[in-house]
Amino acid sequence: MTNEEGRTLDSGALKALAHPLRVRIYDILSERGPQTASSLAALIGETSGSTSYHLRALAAHDLIREVADRGTARERWWERPKGRINLPGPDEQMSPANRAAAQIVTSEFFRLRHQTLMDYLNRPATEVPEGWEDAGLVMTTMLDLTPEQMAELKSELTSLVDAAIERYRGQADQAGTRRVTLRTEIFDLPTANSRQTMPKE
Repeated sequence: MTNEEGRTLDSGALKALAHPLRVRIYDILSERGPQTASSLAALIGETSGSTSYHLRALAAHDLIREVADRGTARERWWERPKGRINLPGPDEQMSPANRAAAQIVTSEFFRLRHQTLMDYLNRPATEVPEGWEDAGLVMTTMLDLTPEQMAELKSELTSLVDAAIERYRGQADQAGTRRVTLRTEIFDLPTANSRQTMPKE
């Protein structure tokens, strides 16, 4: 089961999630909270029969769960359990089937993340809620780091995000709040030459 410390998806869960529509459903449940097969169908332009099928496949591997004490036998509500999941990237040590599943999940997940960012950057000012005009931040910079320094900075950023999760946990129903997305990125650029291997002048 998913827990607060995080869950690394095993091969079964990874394969269950390895479908673009299921990644999208999982993403919507993370972003918007509990949904029914019908509400998901309206959001993504599918039939409720299709979304119901994919919901059952996700639930079979504890990726989502039915909301207790809500809905009826005809209209079931589903939610994503709280807690972090870790998506294993494609690895040469994986079986070909697991590697293909990892590629589908990670590619679709980051495609959705990029689309969310572009939607934010291109959102007309008239659609921005009052008080939220300058709340967001998209920042890019370049640093020259050693692997050890990057690992240290990664740890600091992770600690900062974890602290924010704890500080603001349980505010979903509080007046004035909106769901926001927090994204941190740090990675080495695939340059042809590193500073250490450049010829001396």
